[in-house]
Amino acid sequence: MKENPVLEVSNLKTYFYLENNFVARAVDGVDFTIHQGETLAIVGESGSGKSITSLSIMQLINKPGKIVDGTICLEGDNLLTKSSKQMTKIRGNDIAMIFQEPMTALNPVYTIGSQIVETIRKHKNLSKHAARERVIELLNLVGFPRAKEVMNEYPHQLSGGMRQRAMIAMAISCDPKLLIADEPSTALDVTIQAQILDLLMEMKERLNMSILLVTHDLGVVAEYADRVLVMYGGQIVEETTVEAIFEETKHPYTIGLLESLPSLEKEVKRLGAIKGSVPPAYLFPKGCRFADRCPHVMDQCRESNPELLSIAPTHKARCYLYELGGGHSHDNRAKTTAEQKI
Repeated sequence: MKENPVLEVSNLKTYFYLENNFVARAVDGVDFTIHQGETLAIVGESGSGKSITSLSIMQLINKPGKIVDGTICLEGDNLLTKSSKQMTKIRGNDIAMIFQEPMTALNPVYTIGSQIVETIRKHKNLSKHAARERVIELLNLVGFPRAKEVMNEYPHQLSGGMRQRAMIAMAISCDPKLLIADEPSTALDVTIQAQILDLLMEMKERLNMSILLVTHDLGVVAEYADRVLVMYGGQIVEETTVEAIFEETKHPYTIGLLESLPSLEKEVKRLGAIKGSVPPAYLFPKGCRFADRCPHVMDQCRESNPELLSIAPTHKARCYLYELGGGHSHDNRAKTTAEQKI
């Protein structure tokens, strides 16, 4: 990996200003880096801030939302200093994004070919004919058996899996440095999910690009990621390698996520569950955002929010169990799940 990261996000804060002076702190002080050729996964329940983080990187936050602080540097260049015109050139060229449901990202009234041609010609100095040839090449690359025919078809004529392949072809058409995949396979059936994720990894290797993979599926993380960020309440609560997230789980929230997974090795009448639900981003508690749901909550947790601490060279956790020097270990509790997943 390069010493200089492809993407460096520092103290990112994206807030939504709602009626009655409510402020939803959807992303609240997030820091992370992605290196060349690396797959970084962001995991968490719905409402944890995963998708808002990825949309902030693309600068696709609409009112009442606003990025209020932080830096987002692509190869050292802060994207938050760019004009909307400059960002239009960067989106699709240097950074591309694949969304959860391709029908919302593809225009239903234009053919697949014309949409990818438009993307290519917007960023590359190619004739219409050369761009069409490039699209056929891309569609073949992502697994279309009849690329020339698909060029002239509309999104509704393709299955969900094929639409997502078309989105991948569009995303990689300009050889981006970073690809953001926001739940890229959730809307698809299990067999097609694996095909799409395998295809993404194949394209990553072929183009030597980096991937930010947004998901709620820890099985996907185990299979495809290099490093993992666990998000809760708009903040990172644990950050480490994919092996350590299963074998040396630290944060009570991550443990709860792992214990909710079915096991092939032991029979249980009822799967584990994290009590309660993620609070709305405008009603986060005063202290630790997980305090009301945590089985290890202490008085200090309700008073102030812990910092994200380094507890090992490649492992960070936001929890007073470690700040107080307890080193509370949950390694074995996650072990069974880890052995199945890795």
